[in-house]
Amino acid sequence: MLGESTVRGLASLCIGLLLGLIGIDSQTGSPRFAFGVPELLDGVDVVVLAVGLFAVGEALYVAAYQSRLTETLERLSGSLMMSKDDWQRSWPAWLRGTALGFPFGSIPAGGAEIPTFLSYSTEKKLSKHPEEFGTGAIEGVAGPEAANNASATGTLVPLLTLGIPTSATAAILLGAFQNYGIQPGPLLFQSQADLVWGLIASLYVGNVILLVLNLPLIGIWVKVLQIPRDLLYAGILVFATLGAYSLHQSWIDLLTLYVFGLMGFAMRRWGIPVAPAVIGLILGPLAETQFRRALSISQGDASVFFTQPISATFLAVTALLIVVPWVVRRVRGAGR
Repeated sequence: MLGESTVRGLASLCIGLLLGLIGIDSQTGSPRFAFGVPELLDGVDVVVLAVGLFAVGEALYVAAYQSRLTETLERLSGSLMMSKDDWQRSWPAWLRGTALGFPFGSIPAGGAEIPTFLSYSTEKKLSKHPEEFGTGAIEGVAGPEAANNASATGTLVPLLTLGIPTSATAAILLGAFQNYGIQPGPLLFQSQADLVWGLIASLYVGNVILLVLNLPLIGIWVKVLQIPRDLLYAGILVFATLGAYSLHQSWIDLLTLYVFGLMGFAMRRWGIPVAPAVIGLILGPLAETQFRRALSISQGDASVFFTQPISATFLAVTALLIVVPWVVRRVRGAGR
């Protein structure tokens, strides 16, 4: 989740962790960083943060740099339905893309980017028509898309079994679970079996509905691209404002929404990933509670985190995920 730059990703994560401290201390009952505002005693709403960073921040960025963004609409011709040859060339790519994408989505350090590029390079090597790649080869579309979808589905594995979100979407789902008092983890499959299997079934239903909606209505969806960007993003701001105000009917939510929007604009401007901030806000209070609970049990001895095998293993893996990419970049830079 740290993005291309580890330093910027960790900075975004720390911002989210800091925002997670706002509110009432769960152990002492003392208000923290609320600045005398009663509405902040319950903490920062994850919906307000996500909408502010993603929607409002993106709208402000487009408004500020619209003159630098150039887009063209290309007219396409042909049938929307796949031919027999398309099916024959696609189904092996789907299987290979799925086999690459799902494992990467299932591990906490995974993501959609690596399996997508792996699938594309694999299909190009295995294809009987490698010269078509770059001009619309169907294997180059089917494989990476299957890998991307499989990776997105695989994020449910760490989310439901460990309560660890590995994507912005999974972080939003975790926030929704917590709003209803549901704590993902190993016991979730026993305590909320209907929810888990209903969520898995919804993935199949959703794909069918996508086909039912997208194929007949694709002409309408394309028309959305013809809406002037000024009107489109103005509409996004209106709906974002209405959504934030509807949460608690409070002007504080509107103020925080646009503060986070400005923060999202700045993060987008300087290439700081947004998703770690959302994850930090969601997991920060949980991490703090368990951290302080562990210190209470160990009577203030911080070495308990390094002497217990499970926690020591997680800390070692986390350190490797941060240090190894930095070392690899340094080695490559020295080799050049």
